[in-house]
Amino acid sequence: MKNLPLYILIICSLCGCNNKQSDIVNLYSQRHYKVDEIQYEKFTALTGIKVNVVKSNADELIERLKNEGADSQADIFISVDAGKLQKAASLDLLQKLSDDIKTNEIPSTLLDKNNLWVPLTYRARILVYSNDRVNVTELDSYESLSDEKWKNRILVRSSSNAYNQALMASVIANNGIDGAKKWSQGVVENLARSPKGNDRDQVKAIYAGLGDVAIVNSYYIGLLLSSEKDEEQKAGEAVSVFFPNQGENQTGTHINISGLGIAKNAPNLENAIKLINYLLSEEAQKTYVRNSYEYSVNKNVMPSEIVQKWGDFRIDSLDLNNLGIFRKDAIEVFETTNWK
Repeated sequence: MKNLPLYILIICSLCGCNNKQSDIVNLYSQRHYKVDEIQYEKFTALTGIKVNVVKSNADELIERLKNEGADSQADIFISVDAGKLQKAASLDLLQKLSDDIKTNEIPSTLLDKNNLWVPLTYRARILVYSNDRVNVTELDSYESLSDEKWKNRILVRSSSNAYNQALMASVIANNGIDGAKKWSQGVVENLARSPKGNDRDQVKAIYAGLGDVAIVNSYYIGLLLSSEKDEEQKAGEAVSVFFPNQGENQTGTHINISGLGIAKNAPNLENAIKLINYLLSEEAQKTYVRNSYEYSVNKNVMPSEIVQKWGDFRIDSLDLNNLGIFRKDAIEVFETTNWK
């Protein structure tokens, strides 16, 4: 970079750098994306602060934070699910965010009203449909997937998946337990096969003719379309994207976030704040959207070119903490309706 010294000054000004700083920040992260390594390498190059990452699933990391208590070396907890951030917060494992963390460009609907976590990116839980076998006018809402016309046509991953649990939690928050059970039962009756595989596998199954409509996270379509594997590109090209619940009296499309909170006993608090501000900066947010096809939480950063082609959509403005608050109820609904 020709202007690296100037860029360092800008980032240091943004993050509040000073000459007297420790040289590490420790993350407990559920994220497993290549783009994260890019982000941390850039941050280290700009600040000299080394980023140490412990990776595992969210529940294991939360349990580790509990067990370590005041002796924990974790500075930041990162999850791909607002529900897990809410869980960590409810267990008093996170501390209030400093006023030094720059959230001015983040829409209020994406922020934690309790100021215990901050979003990094978000993704929509969308419908994708076969270009050959589905007319877009047939699609409407998540709720409409229980209609009899979708018998033997729906594909989705298992109920143990956090993304589906978050979606069901949102359905409960918006429609109540009884409404959620009715919807879940209808979806189960319309499944083309028993739930299995990841979101990529649902799209591949549409391409293979095993079903017509799937519930997936939006960024997976970007990953398929940009894949170096010919089979994955063809699968991505065989479907189109639909944002459900866009009607005037409907909730908007369900979203979830990747986000983070500062561990209650963070030993490197200043460095944690610097890293968070870097990850929320326009430069870092552009890196996210270009590499992971997630949506930026910064209002000034456009989606990737692939994602822009899908158009704008209205999101469900539900308080994202509900994705954790209603998680237990969501699991019970899945069990009651035999969503495997």
